[in-house]
Amino acid sequence: MPDEKAEDYYDVLQVSTNAEPETINRVFRLLAQRFHPDNQQTGDENRFRTILQAYSVLSDPEQRASYDVKHERQQKDRWNLVAAGNQIENDFELERVSRLAILEALYTKRRMDQNNAGLSILDLEKLIGRAREHLELTIWYLVQKRFVTRDDHSNLVLTVEGAEQLEQSYEAKQAPKRLPAADL
Repeated sequence: MPDEKAEDYYDVLQVSTNAEPETINRVFRLLAQRFHPDNQQTGDENRFRTILQAYSVLSDPEQRASYDVKHERQQKDRWNLVAAGNQIENDFELERVSRLAILEALYTKRRMDQNNAGLSILDLEKLIGRAREHLELTIWYLVQKRFVTRDDHSNLVLTVEGAEQLEQSYEAKQAPKRLPAADL
């Protein structure tokens, strides 16, 4: 069973949490073929191992049921910024985390359901754990920066600029710290 910091197996296999076993099997075969170490063009041994681990858990009904309980708890913990609000030292940090959480939610929604990629303010309120009144500034900022836009039903939808902003945020977080040239 994966630990608390393990990858999201549904995300690894790029399937919904309610995906049928046949879908999981089909997607696994596609990804395994693409990332198998023997594939000269797209092989990636580490990613292949992760995909294999995700498949072994999600394809076994007992392991999947156990994983789903833990996964649901992790998802609730992840989005519940209200509880973490006391640990965040200032409103600027909370605002920055909220922006990224909204972009992340909209990115995931777009990836999972291309034809219905928008989320309402009520959806975001539930996902992120912040009241609508506290999200108004965040949404205003994201719309002004053109990271999100509104669709015909007034739902928020991720833009290309928003996806790029999210990617840059993750790259900055994962980039190794480098010493300035003068310190070398």
